[in-house]
Amino acid sequence: MTPHKAIRQLCEKRGAPCTALVTGATSGMGLEYARQLASLGCNIVAVSNQHDRLATVASELEKQFGVRCATLYKDLATISAAQEVFDFCKESNIEVDILVNNAGMFFFEELNSENCAKALAMLHLHVETPMRLMMLFGEAMKKRGYGYMLTMSSMAAKIPVPGITVYSATKAYLRSFTKSLYFEMRSYGVGVTAVCPGAVATPLYNLSERYQRLAIRLGIMRTPQKLVRSALRALFRRRRCITPGLLNHIVPSFVNGLPKSVVTKIWNKVR
Repeated sequence: MTPHKAIRQLCEKRGAPCTALVTGATSGMGLEYARQLASLGCNIVAVSNQHDRLATVASELEKQFGVRCATLYKDLATISAAQEVFDFCKESNIEVDILVNNAGMFFFEELNSENCAKALAMLHLHVETPMRLMMLFGEAMKKRGYGYMLTMSSMAAKIPVPGITVYSATKAYLRSFTKSLYFEMRSYGVGVTAVCPGAVATPLYNLSERYQRLAIRLGIMRTPQKLVRSALRALFRRRRCITPGLLNHIVPSFVNGLPKSVVTKIWNKVR
């Protein structure tokens, strides 16, 4: 099913414009998800920890696409975040038809006591919050008999290597959880999709624009626009999991096939 047709069907079932909730909606892929969904006619609930950007993004979406955009400033790396997001929607009388779990963080460091706080924040942001959001909004979708949920995992889910110890583990959880939930939600008419891209040209990796452009030309990185288009097509076709790009299928096998001694030598040089 095409995105346009899927959105039209949602609107027909609701009898009104549908609504998409996007986490991390003020930058990178989250902003692109919000833009592309708004371009399809979805109202948006933009959730972000970038307070100064929320009003600007909402204004741009409403002006450009003629949709409504509610905003919620929230640090999603906390235990209570998911419930607070759900309560906000309930109190605002907003029913979410499409949930996009996109918010994420990244660091490349050896795990130690000094970055323990960052590791714990990542666990909340990548594991607990998406899981609880999918449980809370998923229950409402099950009762209505329709809806879609998308979760951003990563190619790193298949590459447990030093430096991204916590990142790859949390992304592996997201991939496994979402693929399992797909079957639980399918009989209720709710689509669930995991997206496992490689590197994407966003601020997440703190690369300069010059190096991002080079990586895109070499096929190492994808643009947010292309990735989000592929992800939404997969979501509305009710795909269980997608890994966009040929390199994303080759790299994990190559890295995991390296001898442990080689991985150790590489790590000792770059750490």
